[in-house]
Amino acid sequence: MSAADEKLALLGGPKAVQTDPGDIFTWPIITKEDEDAVLEVLRRGGMSGTDVSKEFEREFAEWHGMKYALAHSSGTAALQAAMWAAGVGVGDEIIAPSLTYWATALPAFSLGATIVFADVLPDTMTIDPDDIEHRITDRTKAIVPVHYCGYPCDMDPIMEIAERHNVKVIEDVSHAHGGLYKGKLVGTIGHINAMSIMSGKALPCGEGGFLITNDEHAYQKAVAWGHYERTQETLTYPDLKPFAGLPWGGYKYRMHQLSSAVGRVQLRHYRARLEEILKAMNYFWDLLEDVPGVVAHRPPKDSGSTMGGWYAAHGIYHAEELGGLSLAKFAEAVRAEGATCSPGANFALHLHPLLNEADIYGHGKPTRIANSDRDLRQPKGSLPVTEAMQERCYSIPWFKHYRPKIIEEHALAYQKAAAHAEELKAME
Repeated sequence: MSAADEKLALLGGPKAVQTDPGDIFTWPIITKEDEDAVLEVLRRGGMSGTDVSKEFEREFAEWHGMKYALAHSSGTAALQAAMWAAGVGVGDEIIAPSLTYWATALPAFSLGATIVFADVLPDTMTIDPDDIEHRITDRTKAIVPVHYCGYPCDMDPIMEIAERHNVKVIEDVSHAHGGLYKGKLVGTIGHINAMSIMSGKALPCGEGGFLITNDEHAYQKAVAWGHYERTQETLTYPDLKPFAGLPWGGYKYRMHQLSSAVGRVQLRHYRARLEEILKAMNYFWDLLEDVPGVVAHRPPKDSGSTMGGWYAAHGIYHAEELGGLSLAKFAEAVRAEGATCSPGANFALHLHPLLNEADIYGHGKPTRIANSDRDLRQPKGSLPVTEAMQERCYSIPWFKHYRPKIIEEHALAYQKAAAHAEELKAME
């Protein structure tokens, strides 16, 4: 029986999803190996040390083929340290997408800098390289592309723009651990890169973040910024060494060693688990390849690029292919079938009052423009693709195992909703 012949669950028909999912959505995968690693740290009282974290750093750098990795208490801390290491300071600007989690951009405020937002591409939801260059000024210090929802940014033109204008690129890899861009691991292309590895991420550790780079001076700056206990042993550059002993930023950013212990175990198994996720998620989208209205959020096949763990998995909606059926009604029908589907993405940061009105540090004017030479706030309508994403993207199931029968049932939920678009449209 085809999806068109099956009555919608929303109208009393049988649900598409009938099979107990079991552990197909369970994440992170925690085994005795993780537990033993944590217990070893707990029992010897090593929670606030650095020995396990340093091993994690060595392994993390090696995993990425990079020279330096520095463990942080969060991805937010790692991003702030990366900005400072890139030279971002008072009056400077970074360029970032507005469609992202706030930690991509807001740490710039703590450095006395501000943010200029660029639009995103409609079918990748990643920063549009063509919208970057005209936003660069003599105050621009860094571009912060985000591999959003696991989709690798188009890094070649971004790096070319950055090199031409002598600005740094800070990849935010928080959604895309292990993803490939034209065969290269994301996080290894920019100058100084950072990511979160909290529990819900594709590469989980509990709570933590990483900065990775091949730039020794940038690495030492990041140590100086928030790892005071390691400055004496690490700092060698003459602009840094005299100030060893205290953190330049006044922050303590070391990773808790219980997280380091878990992270080391997770990293050992991540490639295999990542391959399983990719196999499952690609199978889901292959089943929907010819379904109108729903477009896969994944790189083209044979492009050499792959999704990075598929964290916060989403799809792109084309209402015009389904007679103008609203995403809200489509998603309601899918959920009635027993599958995941919720409209929307991250809130567009450039429209939030904090980015336009808040005086965070007492400058007597909004922090966004406190150290700027012009008013660079971006009102509604200034980033049209970003602003349209709330009506164009939706969450999908995030499968952690390749279990074809279960995946097929969830795909059927989408197939049924699309096949009955006319009926659903009449209900609106």
